[in-house]
Amino acid sequence: MKITTYNVNGVNGRLPVLLRWLEEEKPDIVCLQELKAPQEKFPEQSIKDAGYNAIWHGQKSWNGVAILARNLEIKETRRGLDGDPEDLHSRYIEAFVGGIVVGCLYLPNGNPAPGPKFDYKLSWFERFSKHALALLEYDLPVVLTGDYNAIPTEFDVYKPERWVEDALFRPETREAFKNLVGQGWTDAIRKLHPDEKIYTFWDYFRNAYGRDAGLRIDHFLLNPQLENRLLKAGVDRHVRGWEKTSDHAPVWIEIKDL
Repeated sequence: MKITTYNVNGVNGRLPVLLRWLEEEKPDIVCLQELKAPQEKFPEQSIKDAGYNAIWHGQKSWNGVAILARNLEIKETRRGLDGDPEDLHSRYIEAFVGGIVVGCLYLPNGNPAPGPKFDYKLSWFERFSKHALALLEYDLPVVLTGDYNAIPTEFDVYKPERWVEDALFRPETREAFKNLVGQGWTDAIRKLHPDEKIYTFWDYFRNAYGRDAGLRIDHFLLNPQLENRLLKAGVDRHVRGWEKTSDHAPVWIEIKDL
């Protein structure tokens, strides 16, 4: 089974790119972030015509998350996180798909930092970590994947000295990610590629993709029941080179079927 996460950066504006990639790679489960579309504007029919069932949580102009599944039933189990009833952003959706609990997230960017947006980022991270800890109690395979807007280490960013004040790389963000993984999760990319420089995002400016000046901010965290089924992990980085594409590339894992 192949599971993929992809910050599509506008599901309608990038729909031709998304459909082309789905046709080429045919992943079994897909987590999308940054839909930038209200609930009623999600391209459900186009996704269905491509062979995928879908659940989604849209939001006008910004945010938005979705889970797609090819030839698999999706049973939604949660949308949003507990702990802040005033937080109406569409940043988390969770479902039971193919025998796996799949959490799809779009963690806040947090810039400029310090400031209210960074405070919200850390608060959201704390709420998410609390939920993640509860998921570890499940006697089921669990994957938490998406755009974490977190650069774990200096090895995960081109010229880290340029990012020291950015919300994605500030010590508080790296510590939050480290503590999350430390609950008992496995960073799938790093488990299989511990010494390889891998990026998942390249800015649109200054020919970042051409220079390979990237970041690793899209992650797969696996609980022990799923980690022992992990076979492969990688990035479809060529998709970032397509015309009118997202600034992120799809990131994927392959797991052993039971």
